[in-house]
Amino acid sequence: MDDAMETTPATPRPGTSPGIGTGTGTGPRPDLRTGTDTGPRPGTGIGPGAAPRSLARRLAAPVGTLAAVAAAFAYVGAVDPNEPGHYPVCPLFRLTGVLCPGCGGLRSAHAFIHGDLPAALGANAAAVLGYLVFAAGMVWWLTAAVRARPVRVTITPVWWWATGALLAVFAVVRNLPFGAALAP
Repeated sequence: MDDAMETTPATPRPGTSPGIGTGTGTGPRPDLRTGTDTGPRPGTGIGPGAAPRSLARRLAAPVGTLAAVAAAFAYVGAVDPNEPGHYPVCPLFRLTGVLCPGCGGLRSAHAFIHGDLPAALGANAAAVLGYLVFAAGMVWWLTAAVRARPVRVTITPVWWWATGALLAVFAVVRNLPFGAALAP
């Protein structure tokens, strides 16, 4: 009796390649010599010879994101965070009395929605800057979707560290006596 098991090669999933150099994959593969694509990527509408996706499909993600954010802003605009009992208190502030970089963000959003920019900046200036960055990003994303251009966001670690450092400085300064103007 032979104890050896019979093995069969694994069948790759549709649209994937089993490995470099085997040539048995069913999906498009890059030309390893030139680095160019040899065909469209299935389901993406990107690549040589690919059928472009419809405008509705391209707009689904950015419009959905915009709708969710608009709904959140509408709720904050309708339910005043300055009245106690509607929203939870910041846990860091409740436990330590220290303002985090996000403290005052809801009051800032409420003032921003009602067109009171000085009050929004006074509640949380970093949040107002975040609203503006978000708005610019949405315009860019929607424009790219309408023009059928791929959206690739590459943020280097330097930008992440710089943003974190600025928010840390903002948090420290708003908790010091001379930074009281930044406190909500």
